[in-house]
Amino acid sequence: MKAEFEPKIIGFFCNWCSYAGADKAGTAQSPYPPNVNVVKVMCSGRVDPQFVMSAFEKGADGVIILACHPGDCHYKEGNYRAVQRFRMLSRLLRQMGIEESRFRLDYVSAGEGEKFVSVIKGMVETVRAMGPLSAPVSAN
Repeated sequence: MKAEFEPKIIGFFCNWCSYAGADKAGTAQSPYPPNVNVVKVMCSGRVDPQFVMSAFEKGADGVIILACHPGDCHYKEGNYRAVQRFRMLSRLLRQMGIEESRFRLDYVSAGEGEKFVSVIKGMVETVRAMGPLSAPVSAN
């Protein structure tokens, strides 16, 4: 019997909101899939486009960026910078043949443990349904 595909997802989480939301989900013992490897960043605006490209190049099936809600960024407008980069990267990845659903940006605050669980479950289910990324991306 063939094992069900389990996607590898890289998650870039803002330290102040999204990572704290993940912590809240953990302390509430809310179960969520273990498919996301977390990279904690001080601000979602600090996620360099090369980080995303590298994640796909090294075999990630999906990448998610979780940011503070608009207007709540601890660094004033870092999350707006993240949105700009997300839009640019989405276009680039689409040109490289990577489906839009494999790359996601969402907002989770420190008090939204349940939303964190929902977002992670949704991302894992979406990527699982798509199957593995056919070939690693090469930025060269």
